[in-house]
Parts: sequence; structure tokens; C-alpha cells
Amino acid sequence: MKKLLLIFGAVICIAYSCQQPETSSTPYEAAIAESSRMIDSLMTAEKVPGIDVAVAINGEVVWSQGFGYADLEHEAPVRAGYSLFRIGSVSKPITSAAMGTLMDAGQLDLTQPVQTYVPDFPEKRYPITVKQVGGHIGGIRHYQGREMLSAAYYPTVMGGLNIFRDDTLLFAPGTKYSYSSYGFNLLSAVVEGASGEDFLPFVQKNVFEALQMEHTTPDINHKIIPGRVSFYDVDSLGNIVNATYVDNSYKWAGGGFISCTKDLIKFGEAHRTGTFLSDSVRSILLTSQALADGKVTGYGVGWGVWEKNGRKGFGHTGGSVGGITDFRVYPKEGLILVLLSNSSVTKYGNVSDRIVELFLAGDK
Repeated sequence: MKKLLLIFGAVICIAYSCQQPETSSTPYEAAIAESSRMIDSLMTAEKVPGIDVAVAINGEVVWSQGFGYADLEHEAPVRAGYSLFRIGSVSKPITSAAMGTLMDAGQLDLTQPVQTYVPDFPEKRYPITVKQVGGHIGGIRHYQGREMLSAAYYPTVMGGLNIFRDDTLLFAPGTKYSYSSYGFNLLSAVVEGASGEDFLPFVQKNVFEALQMEHTTPDINHKIIPGRVSFYDVDSLGNIVNATYVDNSYKWAGGGFISCTKDLIKFGEAHRTGTFLSDSVRSILLTSQALADGKVTGYGVGWGVWEKNGRKGFGHTGGSVGGITDFRVYPKEGLILVLLSNSSVTKYGNVSDRIVELFLAGDK
């Protein structure tokens, strides 16, 4: 532990200097300088070992910079655009994209009950549609207790469903919004049922390869994955420690992928420009759902959607054991922001908002 703390002192001292920003345009020099200062301050205040950040505007990456360490013990720096972090719930938009390809192929109808595609999933008191599950209004529960710290290996999607498949619904579908990563376990089974293929190979072929996301992959513990960062936490005494060992195989679709800023920029750009899915399918996935009483939820199918400070956007955050992600797309402004960290407790606060405003001001 002393070694970790000593190395973290070095992080504070050289987080900015360890890697100079990659830029392709000069109007953003002031935005880059101020944003870098904010990232440095955040890392120091919250004892974050490493952060990778990228900003793209109208398809051009205007800032890409790694801060601190991907691995403290080996003093390996974050490689801008290439270090692979746990992206947590940003896995949900990936699953949404896989579903979108099936919708475009006429193989998936979101209005159908989930049992249409997963006949082994028990029927509940109320019918549940695929779309309701994808919008967190289906009544499927979220983690309980220490389930998020599962260290068990699940070789199949259907095995992961056993965690919650026999539980009752929390409410009648469509009447409430209740966030559920387990709902996306169910959606990965829907993808398998609709496509006739295993979930991970289907996503690899139809999302990652289709979008040239060359480094995004499931966070498989027993595989050697070049570029995968180490994962950290902060204990009750404020010490940086290794994060608890977990196995994310029980929830690939809802929180089990690792990725880099370079790939997530590609992913966001494909959805911003409509070059990946048809406009009709993209509209369904990126439009907020509404409850039975008409109240909008601010969530489509695997995507958060919002309007803040007069700007409309879509994206997702991700909270993992050993990683926190903020992924945002502003279609009208053409801006995409990705922030990745390798600490469980990173709080970006208003830093993301401020970075967005700084770069949009620099574009004027």
C-alpha cells in the first residue's frame, strides 16, 4: 500500500506532464488548458489514479489526453485513446445498438412481450414488452445487497438470468421508472432469441466490427487483454487500494464491457450522424419513453436523453467496480465527450458540463 501511495504522489505531480494532449485544431487551446487543469484538480482531490478524456466536434477529435496511471504498481501511464477502462452502464447503449440492427433487419419488434424471444423467461403477473425493459419501466429489479460484487463466472447469458428470473415485478410495467441493469441481462437473451446467435459474437460482428471499434471487448477476467487498465478504489482511511475482484460475466449487456475513448467517439459519432442505424430505429431508441400517466422518463431504449442549459443530448454514465464513465453526445452542436477513470469512486461533478461549455465557446 505504501508503494501505491508514493506512486500516487507522482500522479499528482506529473498527471498533466506525463502525456501531452493530442489536438488537431488550435481554436481550442484555452479550452484544453482549462479542462486539463480541472481534470488535474479532480484527480488530486479524489485520489483517482488515471483518467482518459476525449472531445470530438463534427467528427474531428479536437482533444485526446491521458492523465495519470493505468497501472500504479508498474507505473504504466494512461495511453490516450487506447487504454481500456470498465465502462459500466455505457454497455447499455451498446446493447441498444445490437437491438437496433435486429430492428432494421425486421427480426426484432420492441412492442412484443419478452417471451416472444425468450420463451424460457417466466411469465409474470403482467406482460412485459421488450421496449419497457429497455427503458427501465418493466418492473425488473436492480442489484440487491452485494450482487454487484459477484465473483462468479457465468458462461452463458441464460445463466445470468437465473439471478432474478423467478423474482416478482416491482410494479405494473409502464407505471414507474426504476433503473435495472438486470433488465439488460434479459435484453441480451432477447438478442440471442431474435438473432439465433450468442450475444457476445453477435455484438462483436454487428456493432464493434461494423463500427471499427477495434479495442472494445467484454471484460473477461481469464483472458489477457492488452491495454486493460488496473482497477482501484479508495478505502475508509482515504488510501488508494486495489478494487474488489469481480467477474462481470453475469451482466455483459448492462455493464460488462471495457472500451477506450477512441472507440466510444466512433460509437457516438455513428449515432449522432445516423450512419449506422436507420433514422426510424434511431429515433425510437433515442426518444424518451413515457409512463402510463404521460410523464416522460428521460430514457429511451438503452440511452439517457436530456435537455440541459438549452442543449439537447443523449448518452450514458457508467459506474463500475474500478471505473466511472461519462459519455455524452450533443447532436445539434456536433460535440461528443468521453471521460473514463479507473477508480470506483470518481465523481466528475460539474466538470463534464464545464468542459462541454468551454469547447463550444472555443468553437465560436
